[in-house]
Formats: sequence, C-alpha cells, structure tokens
Amino acid sequence: MSHACRACHDDETTRLPISMAFQPLVDVRARAVVGHEALVRGPAQESAAHVLAPVNDTNRYAFDQSCRVRAIELAAQLGLQGMLSINFLPNAVYRPETCIRATLQAARTHGFPTERLMFEVNESERVVDHAHLKAIFAEYHRQGFTTAIDDFGAGHSGLNLLAEFQPDIVKLDMALTRHIDRDRVRRSIVQATMGMCADLGIRVIAEGIETAEECLALQDLGVHLFQGYLFARPGFEHLPTVAPDAWHAVTRTTGV
Repeated sequence: MSHACRACHDDETTRLPISMAFQPLVDVRARAVVGHEALVRGPAQESAAHVLAPVNDTNRYAFDQSCRVRAIELAAQLGLQGMLSINFLPNAVYRPETCIRATLQAARTHGFPTERLMFEVNESERVVDHAHLKAIFAEYHRQGFTTAIDDFGAGHSGLNLLAEFQPDIVKLDMALTRHIDRDRVRRSIVQATMGMCADLGIRVIAEGIETAEECLALQDLGVHLFQGYLFARPGFEHLPTVAPDAWHAVTRTTGV
C-alpha cells in the first residue's frame, strides 16, 4: 500500500492546520450569488502562498485531502448556499475512486449535498499525466460533481488540456480579463473562447474582475458569471456579502 493510500486508510488526512476564505461567484443576470470558492489560508489568516510553500511530494496528498474536508466543514457551518468550489491537486490523487472517500464522508458528516460540489484544477499547474486527470474528471462526473479548469489562459497548456477533456466550467484568468474594456486583443481572444465554449457546452466564469467597466465589457461578450474584488474580497471563515453598489454598477447601463 502506498503512503497516500495508507494515509487515506488510516484517516490521517484531515489533521493539517489550515483554514479557508470564501469568495462569491455571482450571476449578474439574476443579481444573485450562486456559490463560493474556498481559498486556502493558514489558521491565523496566513496567505495561500505561505500555506502552499511547504507542500511537496511527501505531504501533497494529505494537504489536498485536508483542504477538501476543511472547505466542506466550514461551508456547512456557515450555511453556504449554492455551489462550493474547491481547488484540487491532480498529482495528489492516486486512485480517483479511492481518494474521493474522505470528501464523500465529510459531505455526509456535515450534511452538505455532493451535487453542489465543484472541483477546479489549475490550468497553470503542471499535469504529469493527462490520461490520469481525464480519469479523475470522469470519476467526479460519475459522482455528480461539477468540474472546472481554473485560471484558463494563465498557463501554457490551456487548449491542450481542453482538447483532452471538457469540464463543465472554464474560469477565465485575470490575465485575459484585466482592462478588457479598453483592450481590443483581449476582447477578441475572449470572444473566440466564448464561441468555443458554447460549441462544447461549457459555461464560463470570468475571475479577477475589479472594475464595472471590465464586467460590462465581458457581459457584451456573453459572460454572465463573475468572481472578483468588484463584488467581494475573500472572507476568512465567513461568507462576504455583495454590496448593493456593485450590483448597480454592473447593471445600470444594461437595463437589468
């Protein structure tokens, strides 16, 4: 039995000292929060970079499992409605059907519906085995989870990744959305991406949105799901609210 499988068997995967911040995912058409992304933090609000720095081949599995369990536990305690989005490390998943057990047990323990779980793989993370990641996504779909490619456009393998498997959601990285209201090249790239995703039946979320102008420009391109500081900054161990001014700023010129 491998170290990772032994850790799963012995239930040693939920003891790492981590916590979570939550950032809303919003639908501007409905003027509603449709979910939250869980973002890893240290127990004293240390940054994600600080928490991720010591992650290596020895503790990657335990870290990945701990993040899932802690996110579900906190989401249930906070009464999170809608989707709970959790980042996962594909290189930490050894056997998808086995490594998912702690996630399912946490959902059962805390009464969180598994159909409201979304798992994001970071597009910029180095994927060693595309076939393995495809198998992970297939198992997650079988379990009824939503799947997503995060930070699409930030790395070097986005289109290759998309050619191998098609997730439910693609999240456009801020590298593509920043200042898009005054950048013809970025608008053209996002417009093409929207057409491609529509053809493949993939929903699109634009992340890292900081200004109303960016949001309005993206709405003109067909985007209606957003995440970013314009709506709310991540809340450490709480669910931040979207300020009324934010809704007004992104809908006042659209007649919504």
